[in-house]
Amino acid sequence: MGLKLEIVITLVIIVILSAAFMVKITDNVSDEKRDAKELEFTDTTFIEVDTETMQGRAFSAYGIREQGVLTLYDLMYHTNNIELLSAKQGTYKNDRIYLDGNITLNQKKGFYYTAEHAVYDKKTKILDITSVFTGKMNKNIIHGYTMRYDTQKKEAFGKQIEAVVYTTEK
Repeated sequence: MGLKLEIVITLVIIVILSAAFMVKITDNVSDEKRDAKELEFTDTTFIEVDTETMQGRAFSAYGIREQGVLTLYDLMYHTNNIELLSAKQGTYKNDRIYLDGNITLNQKKGFYYTAEHAVYDKKTKILDITSVFTGKMNKNIIHGYTMRYDTQKKEAFGKQIEAVVYTTEK
């Protein structure tokens, strides 16, 4: 007595189908974290404008946009009131630029400031220096721990200030 061909074929089909349903086919790439970069660029200039004038201009040697956040490296930023605001890294979030590393602010007809951490609010045009800073203009020197600087009014408010200020004699 031999096995009938129909029984052998049926058993083979059942084994193949059961094996196919037991095997989980996965895509290895989907299990790993995918690169979230939306945009990557080098040596780029950004010009911010409104309906009337240019608001600001930023140059970056390298930049990335990830999850809606723009990060610029070797940033140089200019406005009508700011001759040059530069930093090793600047991160744009909404209307603020978070600056880190070797920050310098050259004010038109004003002080030259250096610091390590700061936040510039583009709407209010206020620079909040959140680290130790130094300001220089001619022989005038200011050292402090934190400072809030209004770039339009050219008013600075600082904490724990040490200053040498030369005034004109009258």
